[in-house]
Amino acid sequence: MTNRMQKVRRLLAPYKIDALIVSDAVNATYLTRYPVSESWLFITAKKTYYITDFRYIHEVRAAVKGVTPVMFSKSVFNTIFDLAARHKATHIGINEHHWTVAQHKRLKQACPKGIKLKPANDLVESLREIKEPEEVQAIRDGLEIHREALRLLKRYIKPNITEEAVFAKLEGFVRRRKVGFSFPPIIASGPNSSYPHANVTPRKIRDNEPVLVDMGVCFGGYMTDLTRMFFLGKIANLVQETEAHVREAQRRAIASIKAGMSIAEVDLKARKYLESKNLAKYFGHSLGHGVGLEIHEGPRLFHTIRRPLKAGMVVTVEPAVYFAGKFGIRLEEMVLVTETGCEVLSGHIA
Repeated sequence: MTNRMQKVRRLLAPYKIDALIVSDAVNATYLTRYPVSESWLFITAKKTYYITDFRYIHEVRAAVKGVTPVMFSKSVFNTIFDLAARHKATHIGINEHHWTVAQHKRLKQACPKGIKLKPANDLVESLREIKEPEEVQAIRDGLEIHREALRLLKRYIKPNITEEAVFAKLEGFVRRRKVGFSFPPIIASGPNSSYPHANVTPRKIRDNEPVLVDMGVCFGGYMTDLTRMFFLGKIANLVQETEAHVREAQRRAIASIKAGMSIAEVDLKARKYLESKNLAKYFGHSLGHGVGLEIHEGPRLFHTIRRPLKAGMVVTVEPAVYFAGKFGIRLEEMVLVTETGCEVLSGHIA
């Protein structure tokens, strides 16, 4: 039984459930510490069942510790409710965010009388928000590789090279380092940098313009996510001034981060500074998000979210200003929340 399973079991009572269905592959991977595919977990107060089919059952028996493998042949739902009856579980938690309408309909149809399905949304996700030391180390290791990629780009990005060529250079790098991308990289030059999630295009990078690169690598299952600006030639005063304001907004937000600090207040540190420079209207997205097994996970950093940060969270801080059709500036760091402040995990990379 892993410590993560124990944490789930301690949450069954607060959620007023006897058992939990874990249908999301990432959550199941987190709990078992093993890559999960097309399989489910059924967690009771005493046991964890790993429900899968013929393709994976022998692998699970050989490789996954602390679970009882169960093979289903016709219906995973019937298998789950058979296990529920065996454990006299009458209140079963599900994460409604991970079910399609069709799946939820089938689950309810298979649910016997006397069993209630209850929302346990974000139960596992709340555990994933607080990174264990080994998870933080995996992110640190990924950032070391990320550092190499950014140094490569610093040498490679020049006028007359296309955005697609920069992408190809990065693609070759991650292949050589035997890692993957956390997400399709954003390589946006000149006016393309004003589009927050710009597609990579055949556009040639020109002299005297900014280039925005937002990328990440996946190492040991954990993601990195950083945005860097590259400036070529003589940069216009407006671009330089905007970059300085975005950097100051980021500095203020990061300086405020510590356990117990309201997420809303962190976001507002950056947003209010940009507002004082008449730039807040050009900053339309959240300040950041959690990063871990997924590139976007909790917590989301936004000014409407009042809950506190907790030690062990790893979040991005990425204020930005976008002048549509002209240029955009986004700066993104990865930050570890601590009891007394924070650590910029991505500091001094490029």
